[in-house]
Amino acid sequence: MSVTSELQNLAEKMNAYPVHIEHEKDRVFQVDLPNCSLQIKLQAGRVEIDESISAEPNVTLKLTEENFSKLLKGELNTTIAFMTGGLKVEGSMGLALKLQEILRNYQ
Repeated sequence: MSVTSELQNLAEKMNAYPVHIEHEKDRVFQVDLPNCSLQIKLQAGRVEIDESISAEPNVTLKLTEENFSKLLKGELNTTIAFMTGGLKVEGSMGLALKLQEILRNYQ
């Protein structure tokens, strides 16, 4: 399964049970992978995955598809990945951690 499919499945799960995102502020998380970029948009308590970069991101994560898949599954030690260069963050580190917290709630 591609990471885009994994992310779409997770977004469907989040939208079906929005209790962990319904009070979140509207934000755009961008994920830059080696072969593509996508945006995870939290708006009005819903998640939308946008494969076109149409909004200014609040934070951008740069990582491999393998590490992104691990992040989606809760298998990535983000501290080690960040310290060893396997995860790069542009923008607010706090928002990157917020995304990790949201994803953890749906694993």
